[in-house]
Amino acid sequence: MFNKILIANRGEIACRVIKTARRLGIKTVAVYSEADAGARHVRLADEAVLIGPAPARESYLVIERIVAAARQTGAQAIHPGYGFLSENEDFCHACEAAGIVFIGPPVSAIRAMGSKSEAKKLMEKAGVPLTPGYHGDNQEAGFLNVQADAIGYPVLIKAAAGGGGKGMRLVERSADFLDALASCKREAAASFGNDHVLVEKYLTRPRHIEIQVFGDTQGKVVYLFERDCSVQRRHQKVLEEAPAPGMTPERRAAMGQAAVEAAKAVGYVGAGTVEFIANQDGSFYFMEMNTRLQVEHPVTEMITGLDLVEWQLRVAAGQPLPLVQEQLAINGHALEARIYAEDPSKGFLPSTGRLVHLAPPEEGMHVRVDTGVEEGDEISPFYDPMIAKLIVWDVNRDRALARMLQALAEYRVVGVANNIEFLSRLTACPAFANADLDTGLIEREKDYLFPEQLEPAREAWLAVALAELLRERERAGQLAAGHPEPDSPWHRRDGWRINSAASRTLIFRLGEVEKMLAVTDRGGAFDITLDGVVSTVSGSLNPRGLLRAELDGLRTTATVVVAGERRHLFGNGRAWQFAAVDPLFHSGEGGGAEGGLLAPMPGKVIALIAAEGATVDKGAPLLILEAMKMEHTITAPSAGTVKAFRFAVGDQVGDGAELVDFEATPA
Repeated sequence: MFNKILIANRGEIACRVIKTARRLGIKTVAVYSEADAGARHVRLADEAVLIGPAPARESYLVIERIVAAARQTGAQAIHPGYGFLSENEDFCHACEAAGIVFIGPPVSAIRAMGSKSEAKKLMEKAGVPLTPGYHGDNQEAGFLNVQADAIGYPVLIKAAAGGGGKGMRLVERSADFLDALASCKREAAASFGNDHVLVEKYLTRPRHIEIQVFGDTQGKVVYLFERDCSVQRRHQKVLEEAPAPGMTPERRAAMGQAAVEAAKAVGYVGAGTVEFIANQDGSFYFMEMNTRLQVEHPVTEMITGLDLVEWQLRVAAGQPLPLVQEQLAINGHALEARIYAEDPSKGFLPSTGRLVHLAPPEEGMHVRVDTGVEEGDEISPFYDPMIAKLIVWDVNRDRALARMLQALAEYRVVGVANNIEFLSRLTACPAFANADLDTGLIEREKDYLFPEQLEPAREAWLAVALAELLRERERAGQLAAGHPEPDSPWHRRDGWRINSAASRTLIFRLGEVEKMLAVTDRGGAFDITLDGVVSTVSGSLNPRGLLRAELDGLRTTATVVVAGERRHLFGNGRAWQFAAVDPLFHSGEGGGAEGGLLAPMPGKVIALIAAEGATVDKGAPLLILEAMKMEHTITAPSAGTVKAFRFAVGDQVGDGAELVDFEATPA
């Protein structure tokens, strides 16, 4: 076994590898960019080496710097994690040339499976069923358009070297093909350095089922059962589970054996995933093989009781697979939810900022949290905006669903927009709960998953006000404690009066709704008048914002976290973002950039679509921003005229930067 390994990655997966290495007594070396100098994976590792500036192409994707860091620190092997260089054959070859073990498959396997088109040719020869499509080398746009027309719409354009939903476009009609192709190629080139694409028939209501395989240097290959990854948005997985609902033993064996044969065909070593697209009737087609550990590997670990990173390390060190196929079994059911810094109500737009408050659910036998961040860390615009992976396990799927709902209800994130409430709705969605699964579930159930925001119950307004009053009382007590006469009513500021109780007004805003709450301090409790009705409230508040409240005799708990003027209320599985309004503050007129369109996040302008001076309709694409390795199209908010662009192609823009001088057409 190795004494020291280097992890050529960052964030959650780097922390995950460090955890297993530490348990096995293996020292770890982290690499980091300037943006990650204070990152959690750097803090956890035994050693850390700076490899360059924030952009991944200048740090995490620079092979020479990573290999040099391994040599400098005496690391015997490199674990690539997933993403970045994990499936890069040049990186694998560079490790071998330097005498460093690459914890993954051989170069030949990466080369064979690294191109989706080449992999499909190989699988076709092996007799594995393939989705109808064009997997050849001709990349001329007109030719590909003709191929798509022949296949029949809808079709899916996919980056041949891609993964993670990047470089992928669904095209519904021939007229949209060329624009989608250009966008797909740009994103593929930016993410993978290769704009080669393939075109496939898009199946209606397909399921995405993948098989975890493992091979050793002695030629043995096993499959560790399947994962269902059908629930996706923008072709990126959101909720994963193992085993796949409705999987019969016969179908499992057939798919598992097909995956094993695919791995054997390329002399596979280490952890890999063979991905299939499956019809509702049980038929399945090979999609691709990921020659690395997958993001969703924890659900396989939870149902098998195995540590796949440990298996990777043992196999890379030349040891045989710890178990044979007959010794592997499924126990219970596991689900994984990806907690992202993104806003589902705005098309899952990524969010950046500092994690002001971060409180995950308590880990134990049924709950696991894999994360690369801690409270106070930053979600930067340079990398994937994942906060954590929340994994739950129980004896069957229904109980695992209940575990997930409970764990999501306990998750608290303040500082960035996040998808926790969306994940709760998704888990509770009748279609998902009943295992009516396909890759279009989110779009199909959008009315359920994206409901109109309703005003919270009266208790929510009272809880926010009570937390504010208790916080003020605590601050006053702290100030009074430092005074020679701490018990003097003049210092306690608890509402004491000679002949009556003190009264005051609090104002809170939630979205467009603003409410005034009249408060009378009764010493141990408060009378709060809201919408003309008086309620008596009391309770306690701890330093982490945990509120234990009694509202008109109803006892309840919630969490209220302060971030600037925001008051984040978490309770009953919901989260509300109130704003405390200063009654003495009056905002002026014209605070915004009237007539301008603002950048929703930091990024780079990669295309100007409309022409300056052009008259456009509402929703017309104006320009494209690239941020967090994804493209985001900025569209016209109404019919109007593009008077001028504020930035050129290639310019970096900050969050809130005015992008376009836009003049709306008068109604």
